Amino acid sequence: MESGDPGSSDPGFFIMASSEQIKVTQDLLARAHSPDSANRIYSDKIQYRTLQLKPTSPPPAALNARAARHRARQQEKLRGKQRPKPLSARERRQLGLYDIPKEGQKYEIYEGLNKLWMGYAMEILGNDVYTGGPLAAAKLASAEFHGAEAEVVRSRCPGRVGLKGIIVRDRKFVVELITRKRGLKVIPKEGTVFRVEVSAPPQTGDSPETFAFEVYGDQMMLRSADRANRKFKSHFLKNV
Repeated sequence: MESGDPGSSDPGFFIMASSEQIKVTQDLLARAHSPDSANRIYSDKIQYRTLQLKPTSPPPAALNARAARHRARQQEKLRGKQRPKPLSARERRQLGLYDIPKEGQKYEIYEGLNKLWMGYAMEILGNDVYTGGPLAAAKLASAEFHGAEAEVVRSRCPGRVGLKGIIVRDRKFVVELITRKRGLKVIPKEGTVFRVEVSAPPQTGDSPETFAFEVYGDQMMLRSADRANRKFKSHFLKNV
């Protein structure tokens, strides 16, 4: 094998054919062309034709990069199999992840949360806190009650009437209150009416004004996250 013309702009390689190969090529051309045409075609297009040789496999750098990507994918799959599965809702309840410990069931701990909720309530109610009506009711229906101080004013169980505390957990069917003296109390929403008070800046005078709203638990049997995006409509309540 010899290199091509060193003066050419496109270097390449060509193979010197043996005499037997030349004879076979000339015989094939003679079958299809006249002797003069066969000699001309051989000398112009075959004898001095440069055969370009290019690598058919990627360079080592490309092979190494491909192998590295393959190893990374395999390692990612292996790590995915080793990750622990998330706990189900039942397993979280069994482990008590959402339970409030005994030392955390103190009213004083959540007084700061109640102050934050007061500011939140005034922000969403605005001037409707002074007038009430359907607009205020619609805003409260979709509001967040974690941190609100609620009092049970009516209940199917007379023993629950009068319980008052800060809502620390608003679940679908029950409300968990932290009372001042009796710790944590779980109140069913069904058949219960809660009174929620909001302190508002005074319009006249120096003393702040307190506005009370009654919340019917039967109409709030939704999770707080689901209630936030729900539109409530006024309708007749046969049990009221």
